[in-house]
Amino acid sequence: MTRTLRLAMAGGGEGAFIGAVHRAAAALDGDWRLVAGAFSSDPDRNRRSGEALGIDPTRTYESLDVLLAAEAALPANERVDAVAIVTPNHLHAPMAIAALDAGFHVFCEKPMALNMEEARLIAQAASRSGRHFGLAFTYSGYPLVEEARVRVARGDFGRIRLVQVEYAQGWLSKAIDREGNKQAEWRTDPLRAGLGGCLGDIGTHAFHLAEHVSGLQVQELCADLATFVPGRLLDDDVSVLLRLDGGARGVLKATQVAAGEENGLKLRIHGEYGGLEWAQMEPNTLKLRWLDRPAEEIRAGGPGLAESTMRLLRTPAGHPEGYIEAFANLYRAFASQILSGDGAAGHGAFPTVDAGLRTMAFVENVVANNASTVKWTKLADE
Repeated sequence: MTRTLRLAMAGGGEGAFIGAVHRAAAALDGDWRLVAGAFSSDPDRNRRSGEALGIDPTRTYESLDVLLAAEAALPANERVDAVAIVTPNHLHAPMAIAALDAGFHVFCEKPMALNMEEARLIAQAASRSGRHFGLAFTYSGYPLVEEARVRVARGDFGRIRLVQVEYAQGWLSKAIDREGNKQAEWRTDPLRAGLGGCLGDIGTHAFHLAEHVSGLQVQELCADLATFVPGRLLDDDVSVLLRLDGGARGVLKATQVAAGEENGLKLRIHGEYGGLEWAQMEPNTLKLRWLDRPAEEIRAGGPGLAESTMRLLRTPAGHPEGYIEAFANLYRAFASQILSGDGAAGHGAFPTVDAGLRTMAFVENVVANNASTVKWTKLADE
């Protein structure tokens, strides 16, 4: 890095979970420094958030619009380089478009927007502004996810036949969205979350991971959405059969009502000669199973890893790295893209506008298929 980049944050104030995660990830490698923000629409909470984070009071702004105008007026060597958007989904599109049009790079929480129409507007803003747009599909930043991707891409398993991804949580098994839990409240509100509940929140993570590692795109799908908690307005359980490139078949299961589950994201991919398994709750192990030889366990920091995997590691073998470090890999790649124009310059890739459009198309197509009487529908993303 030639310099530390300056970051502003929209949302993520006092009491917000994901804002703190973004701040920790951005700061981990010294590539970013948080210097400004519009952390909350509540003036007192916004002020307290800025104070707690050590932000100059003159750069704790009452809204994103005020932030963008004030920062754009500063000299180039003082204004922020990028805005991190860590708000509920309904604010992603207006905030991202405003920041891009004001000349700032944007790193945004997922899903990209409420719907495909908004996602396209963000893509257009990124194109006309010439600024970079990144998305927080965190799990693509794990080192052994990269190792899995490399091994599939170089043909270790032969032609891919099966792609199975599961994301099981249990935290919404009760109606906590109607009992004052703010994180649950907005995620189950169609006006703030969008078309999908569980589908948009963690189903998009599962979909992105499956396509990212397999290198295959879903061509057709058959979906079943369920809402188990009475009175809930969006889905809390998702099941989707997938048909992918080259005739591969897949299954995607995402649920937030699997009582007792924590964050059970698991991926299995099988080809002609063998397959792999990776689980987010044991992220430093990649399991390989073969048709004609003993199974293997690949460990983070151990021998035989691809060069692109090694670049994502920070500690020697046996020293656990996890969620924050994976998130930090995305921020590091985003910084590299801004400074050098090469998002893969020693730091791996990060999800871009294309990933956002693809996942929003998945959400819309799953909802439409579930509501129709047609068994299989094409995943249209145009």
